[in-house]
Amino acid sequence: MSDRSRSWWGWGDAAKAVPDTTCGQLAAALPGCATTPVPVPDVATLPLRAPRIEPPAALACRFSTDPYDRAGHTYGKSFRDVVRALAGEVAAAPDLVAFPDTEADVVAILDWAGAAGIAVLPYGGGSSVVGGTEYRGGDHAGVVSLDLTALDRVREIDATSRAVRVQGGALGPVLEDQLRPHGLTLRHFPQSFEFSTVGGWLATRSGGHYAMGRTHIDDAVESMRMVTPVGIAESWRLPGSGAGPSPDRLFLGSEGTLGVITEAWLRVQDRPEHRASDAVLFSSFDDALAAVREIAQSGPLLANCRLLDGGEARFSGAGDGTHAVLVLGAESAAAPVDAELAAAVEIARGHGGSPQGARSGGGAVGAWRSAFLQAPYLRDALARCGAVIETFETACTWDIAPALIDAVRTEVGAAVAEVCGTPGIVNCRITHVYPDGLAPYFTVAAAGRIGAQLAQWDEIKAAAMAVLTRHRATVTHHHAVGRDHRPGYDRQRPEVFAVALRATKAALDPQGILNPGVLID
Repeated sequence: MSDRSRSWWGWGDAAKAVPDTTCGQLAAALPGCATTPVPVPDVATLPLRAPRIEPPAALACRFSTDPYDRAGHTYGKSFRDVVRALAGEVAAAPDLVAFPDTEADVVAILDWAGAAGIAVLPYGGGSSVVGGTEYRGGDHAGVVSLDLTALDRVREIDATSRAVRVQGGALGPVLEDQLRPHGLTLRHFPQSFEFSTVGGWLATRSGGHYAMGRTHIDDAVESMRMVTPVGIAESWRLPGSGAGPSPDRLFLGSEGTLGVITEAWLRVQDRPEHRASDAVLFSSFDDALAAVREIAQSGPLLANCRLLDGGEARFSGAGDGTHAVLVLGAESAAAPVDAELAAAVEIARGHGGSPQGARSGGGAVGAWRSAFLQAPYLRDALARCGAVIETFETACTWDIAPALIDAVRTEVGAAVAEVCGTPGIVNCRITHVYPDGLAPYFTVAAAGRIGAQLAQWDEIKAAAMAVLTRHRATVTHHHAVGRDHRPGYDRQRPEVFAVALRATKAALDPQGILNPGVLID
């Protein structure tokens, strides 16, 4: 059964949801929002249809029809998901939720589902914000959500090669708790770290919290093991290989539509013991952007190099809105990092930045970190008061970044004002940087109308996607494709690749049962 401490309708821990009285206080920051939040439905009152299917007797102990389990596995955790859950819209709920204990259980469930024409949606922590875990129709006899969180063990540690074999259902904290006694860490901390799994990271090509260097989960993979409807695929453990197209690269980002990731060998490292951080203020966002580019192209490799525009700094408590704030951080397991941080600060100073003083995590740095973890809970609170509040992210090369960011601010801002009837907020932060480009991340917030929030957001999101497409910026840097980003992904990928992907799907999943509608039809 599901962890009852988790919110079935919104983000994270149910106990950390913003209280009703505070919801209204937060909504006051967006004039036009309701001050009384809509109530959270009681799971017992949800209009869940009766399950259309029954599991085979030999597997019955692995399945649940409990209303909490079914409701909690209906959606992910995007703004659209939260609004629909609050409205009690659960027509898409799975008929059954499966909780396999072993890989053999996964094989047996897929065999049964394939023979019966039942759709299976692999489910890790359920933190998808792009419709990656939601069934949106088809001609299947029923729908099963395959919750993998019981497959959560570190099976083997190779201290010599500094790698670990871990099951795909391990949530971030569960993995790190098993590595900590050995002085090791995967060092992969997405915002969803507490509520996402190793298999989910691999299936969605997750991006971690660290802004530079090895931040995507792709770079941590030595080998992967996947259960497909036609057999098990397991790649060799290798530090690198030039032997043809990589099987790991085929399964990375496959989003549960080609198979179920049950294990992986991942590269780990010693736990950092030396840290230093600083915040640098800029009166000009463009100057700050130039500083970030120089740091990315010629400066030290940092753990954090995150730029917040004035609005985003105010939103997170890292500033008062009059300056852009550059959050810098360095860390190492081997030696002090003060020199690396100082080098980055000097580059920032050369572009007009004003350092606030190196520290271990207080001030603007600490405020930003706290807001980073709290943001999804605040989003849910504002959604309950009728706000239209969501994020989208992208990546582009440095040469088009200023024009892209300006276009998003102007055109998405205009769409917000037109759709919501009042000016809203369009903030930008830079989450990841590379020598050749960067990942801008945008926050949109405005007073919406309860009952119309989804339609309003869909119009705003369409305007955002139009800007990204025109500038040839990716539809997603680390949020995955799911079902919400399918139109953008279809435009971005070459058609000949789509042909090959469809053929791969047909070969590995001939009955078309795995996560239908994700990546391909």
